[in-house]
Amino acid sequence: MSERRGITLYLHVHQPWRVRKYSIFDTAERHDYFAETDAATERNNEYVMQRVADKSYRPMNALLEKLLSEHPDFKLSLSITGTFIEQAEQWAPDVLESFQRLVATGRVEIVSETYHHSLAFFYSRKEFEQQVQAHRHKIRGVFGVEPSVFRNTELAYNDELAKWAEEYGFKGILAEGWDEVLGWRSPNYVYRPAGTQNIGLLLKNYQLSDDIAFRFSNREWKEWPLSADTYSDWMHAALMGGGSMVNLFMDYETFGEHQWADTGIFDFFEQFVGTWLSNQNNTFYTVSEALEVEQPLGEISMPSTVTWADSERDLSAWLGNSMQQEALTYLYALEEDVLRSGDEALIADWRRLQASDLAYYMCTKWSHDGDVHAYFSPYDSPYEAFLYFMNAVRDVRYRVMAYHDYGGVHV
Repeated sequence: MSERRGITLYLHVHQPWRVRKYSIFDTAERHDYFAETDAATERNNEYVMQRVADKSYRPMNALLEKLLSEHPDFKLSLSITGTFIEQAEQWAPDVLESFQRLVATGRVEIVSETYHHSLAFFYSRKEFEQQVQAHRHKIRGVFGVEPSVFRNTELAYNDELAKWAEEYGFKGILAEGWDEVLGWRSPNYVYRPAGTQNIGLLLKNYQLSDDIAFRFSNREWKEWPLSADTYSDWMHAALMGGGSMVNLFMDYETFGEHQWADTGIFDFFEQFVGTWLSNQNNTFYTVSEALEVEQPLGEISMPSTVTWADSERDLSAWLGNSMQQEALTYLYALEEDVLRSGDEALIADWRRLQASDLAYYMCTKWSHDGDVHAYFSPYDSPYEAFLYFMNAVRDVRYRVMAYHDYGGVHV
């Protein structure tokens, strides 16, 4: 076991292609599902990308570059979806260049995932593997690195996924450190997924992660305002009972978008990194390094799928109602015909519709979880999200039928 105490910081970078107000009258007439005509709306993908770039990506990447230059022991890991890269290439190339500079330091590791941030693992293993391979190819081309650790969309994890990841050649996989699974055990160790031999499991310390991701700006939180010294003390306290690492996993957009700059999130993070590393026994790990720090303490089994979302930590955020179930069932039912068409534009649209965000917007949960869903949704209601999505799926089906019926001629 390592004598050093480390933080494994992992941030997820993602933007989906949101479906515009695509009406039933657009079907069979227009195929521009993602080209919102209203300039300043939450459905306009360019508008959202530029806004989040200004609020989050540009200032946070600048801060990360500064921290990397000032602290030799500062490191982190990122997962960056293919859909984010597509949008950055189109609308914010400077942002993509800043991510490239981060990775070029050798202290920022890229984590593998599905290209389109999809739930394909639960619908089509063939499509899932194609997206993983497409993502690896994109990361190789843009960043010149080969990911060796995997995370599934929304940290959706089970024993079957771990076995797949081992067979696919990954040396590690990420998951939620959920109490219902861990019981008395701590998430601050490396574990071995049930049924595997050569792959390590890193579990998110959700309590300490969510202190930043969700509670940081909540003035009703008894710990508000959170200081860097206090948070650093919590890290030490978490490791007092054993373990050599705290895994902080969260969305990249926590910094500047979910927690706005005026909350003090950037200053807090800079001060925390400095405070933590002022102790020579403290460090940061990339996910690969964390897996090498110690041997797996024991075996963790998750026969049922666990995610990092909502109070249930299951797939109900995306598949909890009949709208969501119907939407994804119909979408994946088109797989064979869409791929058989060989039409690159049609295939690209079908895959963009697989983004888990689009099903998330259809969630009808209420109370606190419902508030979170509403915050992230660009639509007035879950039913509106379902309506526009299904209109797009109907048009995909029309294009498939027209393509096959008319010998490849688009109608």
